[in-house]
Amino acid sequence: MTERPGERSSYHHGSLPEALVEAACELLDECGQEKVSMREVARRAGVSAGAPFRHFADRQALLTAVADRVLADFARWQEGEAAAVEPVGGSVMRAIGLGFVRYALHHPRRFELLRSRVFTASREPELREQLDGMDREFTGLIVADQEAGRLRPGDPVLVGLAGQALVYGLAQMIVDGYLPGERAEELAGQVLDTFGQGVAGGSANHQAQ
Repeated sequence: MTERPGERSSYHHGSLPEALVEAACELLDECGQEKVSMREVARRAGVSAGAPFRHFADRQALLTAVADRVLADFARWQEGEAAAVEPVGGSVMRAIGLGFVRYALHHPRRFELLRSRVFTASREPELREQLDGMDREFTGLIVADQEAGRLRPGDPVLVGLAGQALVYGLAQMIVDGYLPGERAEELAGQVLDTFGQGVAGGSANHQAQ
């Protein structure tokens, strides 16, 4: 990111944190979170090496802000996946699951950041509000699929956890290179269809036997 005339003066009006996060996101996509340093982010933003510390206590605080930005981007991505199937009456849960895998396939370094910041023993306070909102929305989508008959009745939270575990595992296998990238999306779709057969209406009969 090259400093432009007037750019530094605008930072004094509150845009420096956003510029730093943007620079950190670019560095994340290029090199991975291990290479995101306060010094390099400052250089890319066109400010002194000490400037970021006026807004972020340390590198971890900056990475949390980046994770918040990535979560917002991921949420927009998922909204697009859901919107694509709603007009044709497809399973929104399947679309969300495949969207999760696609995001990891297209943005593996962002996925790794989310893995280290979201799928942990405790959620960081700065991310909790956004994550809780995403959880509520996801549960609502499952309920809508159940009411439409695309999923069998059951605890939507449990169904969501099972689906989340599945797509998280698939995404990690893609990022690790276990699944070939050129077939990853196709295989993920097939696995999600197999999972869908297990939570569709007919499978409830097994409980009665």
